[in-house]
Amino acid sequence: MFLIGSVLALFFSGVLPAPPLSPTDCVEAHRVCSADPQCEALYRGLELCAADAAVSPLGEQVAAECLERQDALLAKHPALVACKCQRGFRKEEQCLRIYWRVRLLPGEDELEISPYDDTLMDTRMASLVAASSFMQLDGENQCLKAAQDCGLYEKCGSLRSEYVLACTKRVPGTNRCNQHKCHRGLRRFLERVPEEYSLGVLFCPCTDTLCGERRRKTIVPSCSFQEMEGLQPNCLHQQSFCRRDDLCRSRLADFLNNCQPSPLTPSGCLKDSAGLCLRAYAGLIGTIMTPNYVSNSSSDVSLWCNCEGSGNQWQDCLRMQRMFTHNTCLRNSISWMGSPGSLPADISPPPAPRPSPLVHEDELLSNNHLPEHNNIVVESEEEEEQTQTAEVIDEGGQFDVIPLYSERATVSNLGSPGTGGAASLTAGPPKAILLLLLLLSASLSWG
Repeated sequence: MFLIGSVLALFFSGVLPAPPLSPTDCVEAHRVCSADPQCEALYRGLELCAADAAVSPLGEQVAAECLERQDALLAKHPALVACKCQRGFRKEEQCLRIYWRVRLLPGEDELEISPYDDTLMDTRMASLVAASSFMQLDGENQCLKAAQDCGLYEKCGSLRSEYVLACTKRVPGTNRCNQHKCHRGLRRFLERVPEEYSLGVLFCPCTDTLCGERRRKTIVPSCSFQEMEGLQPNCLHQQSFCRRDDLCRSRLADFLNNCQPSPLTPSGCLKDSAGLCLRAYAGLIGTIMTPNYVSNSSSDVSLWCNCEGSGNQWQDCLRMQRMFTHNTCLRNSISWMGSPGSLPADISPPPAPRPSPLVHEDELLSNNHLPEHNNIVVESEEEEEQTQTAEVIDEGGQFDVIPLYSERATVSNLGSPGTGGAASLTAGPPKAILLLLLLLSASLSWG
């Protein structure tokens, strides 16, 4: 007790630095506000302002009244202006709704600050280095290997199959996919699967077009990335639709904040963190602003949009487009996933990948490399429902299939041929011994 008291005294006296405080969660900040009738009334008034602004631009007088309410609320309860949200948490969308309701900033200012709390994130990229450390075997298709590593971890394999099924299933009576379900499945995959698997699949390094094609098709771009008609919308129109949705608006703000380029840092990023940029980029996948690789032969990425018809907003449109096509920070971050040697030397050792406890890792390594020809063509919707394991679809309807979990080597079937020493524990007597016993029994019956 004396030791604890001494340490606390040193903290309060300023001799020892206090640990950094995380910003208040917006859900918690609103809970405290709702206990005060006056604070809650101001908040409800701002909700009405936000609802009106979503339909049409606010008039000058109404906008002034809304900003007045905002100032009064933030003066009474300042925690609401400092609150942040956590990506992927159960109450993320509720938190983001609160975050944006108390911020009625006009123009582009709202996108200059990320609503997400980065204080708890691993900016030293340990988990990202873990992903890239498994991608350094010369001559191997790294994206195929990343997909196989994902398949060995049940959560990764099942959620990947889930989003691919959602992205490849056609809406009855049409030739279109359900893009909303496809995007939702992609977000679930990226939010719930450990980064050494999910980001490993997204950013696997490639040196040939076969690997590049697999990487480009990871997110099933025929549904999640581009429109079925093949027509590109205007980038500013796309951004405008995004800003009407709290989740998309937040992910875009996070990307613009964490992937801001700068010539003054080694990483090329203003925040000098390739990890934050990659996470922010991945956060856009599964929204209307979903980006993807533009070809099989490069790691260049882009949105599915153009700047035709931008009029006097041409420069604004180009600025948004170039945040993906000509962004040094983003390009360097993607390149570093395949070149961990170029990262700062003080990065802590990465954690090992985490396959299912049911998988005996030592026995599985020899069976982990599936032949590239394990592709099948799924010709009907019924076959899609039966397999539940489609991996990547191309424009012609072809899938790369991940084996069902029951077909993978597990503790229960490690005695199968090709699994090493475990086979000797369960294998029957050799054929020579069986033949000898048969001859012996025959001689005794004749004797």
